[in-house]
Amino acid sequence: MLTRVVRVGRRLWTAWDADRGGTVLLVLLAGVAIAVPALNQLAPASSALHLSTYSLSLIGKYLCYAMLALALDLVWGYGGILSLGHAAFFALGGYAMGMYLMRQIGSRGVYGDPILPDFMVFLNWQKLPWFWVGFNHFWFALLVIAALPALLALLFGWFAFRSRVTGVYFSIMTQALSYALMLAFFRNDMGFGGNNGFTDFKDILGFDLHEDGTRVMLVVVTAAALAASYLACRAIVGSRAGRLFRAIRDAESRARFLGYRVESYKLWVFVFSAVLAGIAGALYVPQVGIINPGEFAPINSIEAVIWVAVGGRGTLFGAAAGAVLVNYAKTYFTGALPELWLYALGALFVLVTLFLPRGLVGLGASRRRAVQAGAAAPVIWALGSHVGVSLGSKLK
Repeated sequence: MLTRVVRVGRRLWTAWDADRGGTVLLVLLAGVAIAVPALNQLAPASSALHLSTYSLSLIGKYLCYAMLALALDLVWGYGGILSLGHAAFFALGGYAMGMYLMRQIGSRGVYGDPILPDFMVFLNWQKLPWFWVGFNHFWFALLVIAALPALLALLFGWFAFRSRVTGVYFSIMTQALSYALMLAFFRNDMGFGGNNGFTDFKDILGFDLHEDGTRVMLVVVTAAALAASYLACRAIVGSRAGRLFRAIRDAESRARFLGYRVESYKLWVFVFSAVLAGIAGALYVPQVGIINPGEFAPINSIEAVIWVAVGGRGTLFGAAAGAVLVNYAKTYFTGALPELWLYALGALFVLVTLFLPRGLVGLGASRRRAVQAGAAAPVIWALGSHVGVSLGSKLK
């Protein structure tokens, strides 16, 4: 029995030592899942520890952004694929969830139509478009949330990777894709609410979205989804395929020369990353209460790149931490210094690129290595002195 306990302890220590940052991230997510319900439901509203409805929405939004950063770090940090269009996958997942939530409104809308959403009644639509059929079922919405971003990434990636489009050209193409979708969704005749998008949601799975209890459960589900996404990404990058992703990132031509089908691996990880981004968008919509074409804006994808760069590219947990830190700073400074926030964001990206190429996580790792090297120096010096004295005595 004691031997088994020792073995389990050694395995836990090995896992902690191999991925300390990831372990800290998972512990923090577990803490969020426990603390948020307690502080919102158990602490009285008059208490300083009470978590308000606004705070719940912010926490849920930050966790969704962390999931988007995780998806981007998988393709950029480990595959070397800089995508400036991940906001498109995020928004598509959000629109799929929004379509389900709009169908749940039914006759409780402004115009009282049990089938057509309010914006369709306002625009004199006579019947529900074919691509809205099925969204009154939650399971159908879940399928579309994953399948739609995956299909778009598959089609776009298949043509781009087969044509061997890489580097800045691929980034520009993904940015153009996101911008084209934004312009398309702005049109009223597309059937997605035009520039207003979807809003005024009532409930999800029968639970009132305006109740704090529902919001708490959404935060808990988002934290669990982020933890599961991290574990999935960690399993991928730790596998043989993950090692090949890093080889493609560092020397794509060599990997191709060794016989690997580079395009297939890049396409696979790109599609998986798009699915993660779509799920993040689907969790985002019921917590913020709105989805509109502005979510497709290329600036959102660029901001996601900044999150990953600030936290630490190629670390996963650093990308998630960067998303939370940057968006918390954005929340604070847009209220305190609204006119200077965009300049501060641009300056942050430039400074991190110049002085912290590995992000905040890389800074911490460098300091830790310096401390370890400083601690090992006296030992190495003493060992060298001992060896020198022994050799000197033997030569005499």
